[in-house]
Amino acid sequence: VSPLHASLGSRRYTFVRRSALVTDFQCPRVCRVSNHTWIRKKSSVLVSMNADDVASAAVEISSVVSENTTVPPTPPKAAAADAKSNAEQVMRVSSAKDMSLMDSVHKRRAAAKKEPVTIVVLGASGDLAKKKTFPALFSLFYHDLLPESFQIIGFARRKMSNDDFRELILGTLKCRVIDGERCAKKMEEFLPKCAYYAGAYDSPDAFSGLGDSLASFESQFDVSNRMFYFAVPPSVFQAAASSIHEAARAPKGWTRVVVEKPFGRDLASYEALQDSLSSILSEDEIYRIDHYLGKELVQNMMTLRFANSVFEPLWSKHYIESVQIVFKEPFGVEGRAGYFNDIGIVRDIMQNHLLQVLALVGMEVPVSLHSEDIRNEKVKLLRCVKPLSLDDFVLGQYKGKDAKSLGYLDDDGVPSNSRTPTFAACVFAINNRRWDGVPFLMKAGKALDERKAEIRVVFKPTPGDIFGVPNTIRHNELVIRVQPDEAIYLKIISKVPGLTSRLEEARLNLFYRTAWEESMDIPDAYERLILDVIQGEKSLFIRDDELQIAWQIFDQALLEMESESAPRPDPYAYGSRGPIEAERLAYSHGVKWTDEP
Repeated sequence: VSPLHASLGSRRYTFVRRSALVTDFQCPRVCRVSNHTWIRKKSSVLVSMNADDVASAAVEISSVVSENTTVPPTPPKAAAADAKSNAEQVMRVSSAKDMSLMDSVHKRRAAAKKEPVTIVVLGASGDLAKKKTFPALFSLFYHDLLPESFQIIGFARRKMSNDDFRELILGTLKCRVIDGERCAKKMEEFLPKCAYYAGAYDSPDAFSGLGDSLASFESQFDVSNRMFYFAVPPSVFQAAASSIHEAARAPKGWTRVVVEKPFGRDLASYEALQDSLSSILSEDEIYRIDHYLGKELVQNMMTLRFANSVFEPLWSKHYIESVQIVFKEPFGVEGRAGYFNDIGIVRDIMQNHLLQVLALVGMEVPVSLHSEDIRNEKVKLLRCVKPLSLDDFVLGQYKGKDAKSLGYLDDDGVPSNSRTPTFAACVFAINNRRWDGVPFLMKAGKALDERKAEIRVVFKPTPGDIFGVPNTIRHNELVIRVQPDEAIYLKIISKVPGLTSRLEEARLNLFYRTAWEESMDIPDAYERLILDVIQGEKSLFIRDDELQIAWQIFDQALLEMESESAPRPDPYAYGSRGPIEAERLAYSHGVKWTDEP
């Protein structure tokens, strides 16, 4: 790809395509030219340009031209008139006016409240839309967080009247805390704003008809924004996006497309999917949703780390022995066998949800809380992660316990010779100055002993111990419990009260349900993420280069797992802690799992 050149006063800078350099350089700043993403490059070293730099240099930016075009120097005064617009077009830099991650919901709502929006849910008759999307939209409406003027359109192949559609989604709506008369009244107000349109996802004619049906609502306003939520399989992403692009873009406002995982099943399929989508939609229009990033404790991770001076000095290899990210479910696949058998626990949970958690735990402090600054730091951290191989994993598959607790191979829809893992544990190595030598352990599984998702930061023993702390007492440990019963607690060693010198483990507890009244009404992750889409805030969504690196980390291991010569997953009992080999994996790195009940 030919580079672009920009003149900044007497200097000339080269911009090169990010995709060509993503494996060679870290990318602190990018710019947008002709719907491509570029990086500022000087003498083969990428350099950062923050918002202040842009402001001071804006009056000197004269043009962006092709490689072979000669650009004479432009006097600063001649460029001053359009400097601001030139800077915004060239540099992809968050400004102080952009919404940021920690802006209050009231400020964010005020910014978007006056602009009407049409929300089109593709796959409206499917389980995802019924269980997650429509309940989240109703909850936002119930709490007065949607724009003043909005309409919701269900779109799917199935023929259905508006009344049938409203009846379909009515059974999925609920109020989180206060039920009864007010809840029923809000449902009565919400349902008339919902309508249905039947059509094929690969039919521009169907989407053209959809666009015509939206006109009566949108014609009332000077601006018309459209959000398309893809609650459909990835196999129809490209066809649906193409149909939207050809026939259903917002005529006088923004168009945003929300896509759900899986984003491919390996690196090659992701790159093919990304190429097809990026040829139709710009990166700014694509919102890749990972609902784990909308969970309350995951959102709180950066606040815990960077707003509290007590943690940051300890957050490194000098004081931390290991980091453990654990996901457990006490039930099996239960009706999802067809879907799960094709992807397994690694793709379903680890490559996306838990890897995002790892990035937030390990990243450096961002320049600001604007979306690009946050995602830049996540990408930099992931680029330091050593790609995994099969040797870094322990894989398991649960076996039945009784008639109510069937084994994975006993489930309808699972082939009798399936080697799909329902449990996986692995160890990550992060090659940077902060984390070199600290094992990041990750474990995820179904049919285990409890429901739990936790981040556990295990600190090293106190050097020069003068108390003779017994080995039965664990090290200091910070635990962030994502679900259930959100909590943060720190394990310490304390003297037992009274006439004794006995030492015991104690906890400094922050239980959300007792600490804040608001914890009784914590929004579902989908509510926060859909609200962010409407308001154009991308901090909690996955960027294209971020997802590519995530696949690069797992791709070789997945290839080895699914080869003909790969061993079968280790069996483990339904309701157990998983295969004993997972314990040995931790011991081989000099640590142990600390997630006992």
